Amino acid sequence: MRGITIKETLCFAGALAVWLAVTGLFVGFRPEHSLMAVLIAVSFFAAPATRRLAVALVPFFLFGISYDWMNLCPNYTVNPVDIRGLYEAEKSLFGIMASAGVTLTPNEFFAQHTSAVMDFLAGVFYLCWVPVPVFFGLWLYFRGKKMQYLHFALVFLLVNIIGFAFYYIHPAAPPWYVAKHGFDFLLGTGGDVAGLHAFDAMTGLGVFDSLYTRNSNVFAAMPSLHSAYTLVALIYAVRSRSSAVWIVALSVVTAGIWFTAVYTSHHYILDVLGGIACAFAGFALFEYGLMRLPAFARFMGRYTSYISH
Repeated sequence: MRGITIKETLCFAGALAVWLAVTGLFVGFRPEHSLMAVLIAVSFFAAPATRRLAVALVPFFLFGISYDWMNLCPNYTVNPVDIRGLYEAEKSLFGIMASAGVTLTPNEFFAQHTSAVMDFLAGVFYLCWVPVPVFFGLWLYFRGKKMQYLHFALVFLLVNIIGFAFYYIHPAAPPWYVAKHGFDFLLGTGGDVAGLHAFDAMTGLGVFDSLYTRNSNVFAAMPSLHSAYTLVALIYAVRSRSSAVWIVALSVVTAGIWFTAVYTSHHYILDVLGGIACAFAGFALFEYGLMRLPAFARFMGRYTSYISH
């Protein structure tokens, strides 16, 4: 690969500066921002191979940045939060009749029927929601399937954009919020580990507590993007004719995440279905919409060539 050009250097420096400036001024600078900036810069300038990888990972960087930047404008300031409506729809469609003759949502039913085994597996599955798709993408990349990798990474990003847009169109409270606060909208409500506290308690890791207690994006239950990420990976594992090990593993993890989302009261079944719809919508829009546009197809060819040579 040729040496880095002045234009590439200026573009990289400009993009990095904008990201850090906007984040520092409007979101709040955290230690991980500095660490990521250093890692990205080192990767970009260290060697041609690491620069190719850094450029290939841009869709995942943009995913992280866009998630972080949602703090610039909380979704509950754009539209009213759906708290009761989603709860009642879930109960109407998927309600479970309890012994006392009371209809429960599946979340309420599972809250009364927990087990140590399911608590542990739930934590394991939920730890996979981003790392497994990223690891799958890297596997495609280092196996030389650069084009398939790029399609997967960009669809992953597109699915997030669709989901994030819906968060603003239809802010929605998760099941744990109803269980804890009822149907009133409480400004400033922080994140909650909900049913995942059992995994933290039995392992002593506190990993979910550290993730959810600083989550300010509480009213983003519908769609469940947790339910979409490994499904996108599964779609591209099949599409790229990956090994049976990958396909089986992703199938199990995907189903496990869907179950965990409901079992731990982080999402309704309706949220999970919304996440599944996002995954297929993003895939269809990219493969049968964007890729049929000549200009976009040429862009994809240049992008694939850049990270391949």
